[in-house]
Amino acid sequence: MHITTIALIISILGLLTSFGFVGIIPSVAAFVLNILNLREEKSIRTIRALAISFAGILLPAVMYLNCYGLHLPYDKPEKLGMLSQIIYDNYSRLGFNMNGLIKDDSLELTDSSAEEPSGGMYYVAEGVVETDDGVKLDTKLDETEAGTDLTEGEGAAGDKILNELGVDSIFESIDSLDEGNDKCYGADMSGASDDDMPSYGGLPIGTLIVGQYFREDDHNCNPVLVLQNETGKDCRFECLFTARDEDGNELATSNKTVEIVKNGEKFVFEGRFDNDELGGVLPAMYEFLISKREPYEENLYDEVTVLGEIVENSAFVTAMNTSKKKAKVDAYVLFFDGDELVDCIWMIPQNSGEVCIEPGSSAAIKGDAYYKFDRIETYYTAYEAVGE
Repeated sequence: MHITTIALIISILGLLTSFGFVGIIPSVAAFVLNILNLREEKSIRTIRALAISFAGILLPAVMYLNCYGLHLPYDKPEKLGMLSQIIYDNYSRLGFNMNGLIKDDSLELTDSSAEEPSGGMYYVAEGVVETDDGVKLDTKLDETEAGTDLTEGEGAAGDKILNELGVDSIFESIDSLDEGNDKCYGADMSGASDDDMPSYGGLPIGTLIVGQYFREDDHNCNPVLVLQNETGKDCRFECLFTARDEDGNELATSNKTVEIVKNGEKFVFEGRFDNDELGGVLPAMYEFLISKREPYEENLYDEVTVLGEIVENSAFVTAMNTSKKKAKVDAYVLFFDGDELVDCIWMIPQNSGEVCIEPGSSAAIKGDAYYKFDRIETYYTAYEAVGE
């Protein structure tokens, strides 16, 4: 077989495998071989093979730049290897669902959601995500651990709470958790939660519920939603939480906005209702209405790396801005004691002005939970800080 034909075959194979990035190796070999052939035979066949091999080199180079920019490979939130990360980032931006590369049980919802409702909104209730034909995509959340709901506790501690606050109060007597401890809060205290709080609401098509929780403490109660953007594009999300009594009457509302969420990524909405708004009575239910629209800011999610870790009894969030622009990071840290959500903190790492991270720099922020916890989950969005 003529050497020019061999070079052409290697060039074509290199280009095809370049869509999986690894084709850069045979493409480089074919490029060198075509250069040698061109010195001996200046023909259209040689030039064609040279162009194909060059495209096989250029494609992986562009894929790398799309993933890491002009930086060496670094750890991203997906925690994938370099090759998997490059494929994940590039094909996700093209609208393909690449979550199968991530070894994360919480993403199983994505694979089950291929059949979407026909309308622009679908509704969920009681912790269940459903299509419009009623097929369940997620089972109801596990029952709260025994003894966690102190208003139903047994013994002296439970009786004391009932006598002091009444059965309808959402504001627990933290001192009653430990008769020998006269502190109001502490790392050894248990946090009250009620993950079975009835809820219902509307979601835009392509928005998935990964988890939902409800917690209460001395000052407020908080419905918390962990969501995932599978709309196929970056979106701005807005949420209206409404707390209602047993008759469906509105007690209070809470508005939240997430400026921009990359397609395929998770984000958090937290409703916040305090004692004055609720009159000291636990709502019978809450509803949420989520809408999406085109974002106003430029997404910097791929150029900002955020790490949340536990140091002693605190959570530290560190953000590194590898872009050439000032970035704002909105991070939510969820604190868990086992499977129970005991606290949720909105944290903004910054080292410039009020809320910015300078280009090419990092920033850290510390957050403390009121109650004992054994693990955290960190979710974040990052976008250009305009006007800061």
